Amino acid sequence: MSRRCELTGIGPMVGHSVSHSNIKTKRRFLPSLKTVKVTSDALGQTFSLRISNAALRTLDYKGGLDAFIVKARDEQLSIAAQRIKRQVRAKLAEQGAA
Repeated sequence: MSRRCELTGIGPMVGHSVSHSNIKTKRRFLPSLKTVKVTSDALGQTFSLRISNAALRTLDYKGGLDAFIVKARDEQLSIAAQRIKRQVRAKLAEQGAA
């Protein structure tokens, strides 16, 4: 399982650990990922996604999964999130036409 957020695409970054004597050694900064169940209001389903804590706060700020995922770019989303996005868009188009 990759260490990548399914909604924002954030992954591991590389940097240095710097000691008191200024010796630099390579290290990895891993994202803080959490497996959460997120509910889609349009679909009425819950989805289990592995997302970063920052993305979880962003979901609350934007107003839920539907509002976030419709505006998200496909390059950032995982394959499962892209599938959810297509379902949400189809459902919203169906509700708008009715």
